[in-house]
Amino acid sequence: MNLISFNPFRSAGIPNVTYIKPELVLKEKEVIQKADWILFPEYWQVNLLVYAWKKRIFPSINSYHMGHDKVEMTRTLQALVPEHVPYTLIAANNPGIKDRILEEFPFPFVAKKVRSSMGQGVYLIESTNQLNDYLIKNDIIYIQEHLPIEKDLRVVYVGNRVISAYWRVGQGSFTNNVAQGGKVEFSPVPREIIDLVEKVAADLGINHAGFDLAVVDDRIYFLEFNVMFGDQALSQANISVAKLIQDYIINHTDQPEPPKPIFPSDRAS
Repeated sequence: MNLISFNPFRSAGIPNVTYIKPELVLKEKEVIQKADWILFPEYWQVNLLVYAWKKRIFPSINSYHMGHDKVEMTRTLQALVPEHVPYTLIAANNPGIKDRILEEFPFPFVAKKVRSSMGQGVYLIESTNQLNDYLIKNDIIYIQEHLPIEKDLRVVYVGNRVISAYWRVGQGSFTNNVAQGGKVEFSPVPREIIDLVEKVAADLGINHAGFDLAVVDDRIYFLEFNVMFGDQALSQANISVAKLIQDYIINHTDQPEPPKPIFPSDRAS
């Protein structure tokens, strides 16, 4: 099988992979078009690879599009499983937005940058001054209720199933991200959480993501998901993502081609 990767670190351990620098994508068109799969392209490459050159990519284009920013993923989750999404306000930073936020959200609440990862760009807003600072720096407003939790969950989904699930406990911070010093706990995760993640991922066509969830009063909440998730905890658990990706690609190579543009039918003469 002929595989091309634009990210040598993400595809490490997968056999028969040729690495191409992302900026050479157009120059290497002939080589790329002969490939069976394209692995881990940059976001700006996915449309030309899938729609112009009809290439199979991994992660799926669904994963890229919905995981591109918090607005895309939150609105998709609100449409699919609204009962599992914290109360969230997404709006343009227009006059009057501050009053609306203060009317709808009691302190403390959470404010996020639309595009961020590894626990960065997430703020606990406890005062009007902190809100003012957030509003000055962000054109798109993303405000979410603050859930009373001491730990959250990372559920890793690769291919067509959950491959790992673990708890993350914050260390002196309201965020629990491992990249920000959070501690990993591999204690049991309820089966209903695994089942929910597998259903949502399958319904959305996502095949590579780390889902962050919380449980409050027996209700499961999706916080967000990251397509390019960290692998520190997976390494601790001796889980090989490369082998799982390889198996998925092999099993899906003979399935239908990726989406093609739809053209209007010929007009009647």
